[in-house]
Amino acid sequence: MATAFLKKQAAEDTRVCEVSGKSFDGLASSFSKTKGAIKVLMVHGVGSHTPGYSAQFQEKLAKELGLTVMSSRYKEFRITIPEFANDNLGVLRIKRLLNEDESRELLFYEYTWTEITAQEKSSLAYDNSGEYSYRRAEVNDFLKKFSNDTAPDPMIYLGDRRKHILAGFRSAFCWMISHNWEDLPEQENQICDPLNAVALKNLAEDEYSIVSHSLGSRIVMDGMHSIVDRITLEAKKSHASSKASEAIEEFKKKSIPLYMLSNQLPLLQMGHQPPKVTGQRKAYCTAEGSHYNERIVEKTTIIAFSDPNDLLSYAIPQGFAEHNLDSRLCSEVINININVTKVVDILGLGTFANPLAAHTGYDSDERVVALIAHGIGNENASPLVIERCKWIRLID
Repeated sequence: MATAFLKKQAAEDTRVCEVSGKSFDGLASSFSKTKGAIKVLMVHGVGSHTPGYSAQFQEKLAKELGLTVMSSRYKEFRITIPEFANDNLGVLRIKRLLNEDESRELLFYEYTWTEITAQEKSSLAYDNSGEYSYRRAEVNDFLKKFSNDTAPDPMIYLGDRRKHILAGFRSAFCWMISHNWEDLPEQENQICDPLNAVALKNLAEDEYSIVSHSLGSRIVMDGMHSIVDRITLEAKKSHASSKASEAIEEFKKKSIPLYMLSNQLPLLQMGHQPPKVTGQRKAYCTAEGSHYNERIVEKTTIIAFSDPNDLLSYAIPQGFAEHNLDSRLCSEVINININVTKVVDILGLGTFANPLAAHTGYDSDERVVALIAHGIGNENASPLVIERCKWIRLID
């Protein structure tokens, strides 16, 4: 009877999927908007990652977008910038995806920053040795090793290593916006030039998106805030080059969606100072606003995915963006409450969902991938999303 009961639960997929916010188009719509390529940057969260960690997500996304052709190799190199010339800033790996007639191109940029925190985390290696681990129950030993691998990352990020991770993110973002597949380096340490020969053309023609997971979302927002500050500083220089001024003006026209998996922004905002410019969205982001010409982009749409059974995931509450995100980014928020792992009834003793699976299962969930690929509330929305997800449309 118990086996039959559990099999019945396994057969019925009743996992929640609720979208709260305005409609959004997803990546597929960008193919009709751009003369160039769609470029996606992925930033991982806590825990040790090796280059290639996004392979499953890439494959699912490619299938959803009908991109059946891919480059026979990837391009990969270590990020270098003059400010930290002797420091390890992580690895950038790029894969090229195309449709059958090669008329649609997606470049997938995967930033791996694990090595920046690895040295400090190694001081806990002794706790994973047999000297200590054999004393634990098996499940507890697994959880302790998971904790030793993941818990230090947010603390290290808030310390001295933060500036290295943000420098790595800015460089990865630079490579995304300023280079094409043909001129990307391979297995070299090179410095990104944001104003190279093709950068202005790319800014005008390409479409950009960012996908992040857990702590990666904090890295992305802090990185975008630092990009805002640097662009603003450059724009105020009386001797700014005409090429830099033109690039800034092109950047103002961009709308950049940020897909945040296992979103942690409310948690990681604690003890974190807000940006210099907050609470002025109307002034910067409406055409009649007094600072409209000082915005950095046309819009950033934050699509925040959170599983209620993910102990480290949070929806973004009303007012958070206004008070904690830079007004010059013109952010709007869409919350997606989604079960990425099943909830089971333990024979009448209560319901349970694996919290670890709820934290790590986003990028392999078909509904998550379909939402990123096609959005919701538009004519191209995936049938899977229409059938399985409830949309609560919010208006101004």
